[in-house]
Amino acid sequence: MKTIEIRKVNGLRDLRQFVQFRYDMYRDCPQAVPFLYSDEMNTLRQDRNACFEFCEVEYFMAFQEQRMVGRVAGIINHRANERWQRKEVRFGWLDFIDDTEVSRALMDAVITWGKEKGMTEIAGPLGFTDMDREGLLIEGFEEEATMYINYNHPYYVQHIEQMGGFEKDNDYMEYRVKVPEQVPEKFHKIAEMIRNRYHLHVRKFTRKELLQEGKGKEIFDIINATYKDLYGYSELSEKQINQLVDQYIKVADLNLVTAIEDRSTPEPKMVGFGITFPSFNQALRKTRDGRLLPFGWWHILKVLKWHKTKVVDLLLIGVLPEYRAKGANSLIFDDLIQWFQRYGFEWAEAMPQMESNEHMRGQWQYLEAIQHRRHRCYRKSL
Repeated sequence: MKTIEIRKVNGLRDLRQFVQFRYDMYRDCPQAVPFLYSDEMNTLRQDRNACFEFCEVEYFMAFQEQRMVGRVAGIINHRANERWQRKEVRFGWLDFIDDTEVSRALMDAVITWGKEKGMTEIAGPLGFTDMDREGLLIEGFEEEATMYINYNHPYYVQHIEQMGGFEKDNDYMEYRVKVPEQVPEKFHKIAEMIRNRYHLHVRKFTRKELLQEGKGKEIFDIINATYKDLYGYSELSEKQINQLVDQYIKVADLNLVTAIEDRSTPEPKMVGFGITFPSFNQALRKTRDGRLLPFGWWHILKVLKWHKTKVVDLLLIGVLPEYRAKGANSLIFDDLIQWFQRYGFEWAEAMPQMESNEHMRGQWQYLEAIQHRRHRCYRKSL
């Protein structure tokens, strides 16, 4: 029997090894997509991620005979625990070889650390917040992933469920949507009715308005209001919002960012938005493990500037609760579909939606959509 050694990440050199493990493990997997290396490092570094204002974290690596065979992050989100009245340690960034002793040793390390911190339950896979990847892939292993979701081998599911005590806590469903040749007439009719009845209108903001005049911050304020009652959500802080604006808005094609304004009052009010990006899947596969240097930046630039892809990612969509029933979502899709058509996108990848969010999932009934992946979060009492 081989001895399994668990080591804590201590310093940048260890953290780079922690991050690199996934690239090495999934390099030959045709469905997995390399994550952007700089994003992974910035998320996991305490000096780069605003989430450390309210999160504690410990990273663990598993070794057999000096060879790294697994990794996991233990995270305590104190803001989420306070909001949901829990004493929960999260596990995330979970990867391991097909050896149950390795997976159990990694999970035991997180559980032990969580208990030392006074936690009474463990849940995951989860990140620091909802802006990180969530869930273990349990359906759709043959489907291509995206840079925004976890991909894992099928054996991960058996390992977790054989450990004992882990039960389904929440499922996320993902859809692949055909971009129609014509915007569905129902969207057009609803959009026209909404404009006339509720004075809701599509608005395209300039980069200056988004970055310097506070409109970018308003987008993420809407996320806080829209997502506040969703599973495990913790409110985004001002520092987090500034980072997200910097991460997404600075580089976005603003034709693919749609806002909805209520113009029934003298001062127009933003009430919803959609942020979409052309898919970076193929561009990332041409990089060296998700790195932009020496030539990875060129492949990314071709997608950002010239839309050299047939797929678009529906990254973030949010509508204030009081405007959902007014059909503001239809205005967003009515506008975005027209831009997708102009850019030659053929398919859209919808980001994970909670199984219980029937309103969000129901909007795909008007389009040719396939539910093709499912992720699951597990929970266990300690």
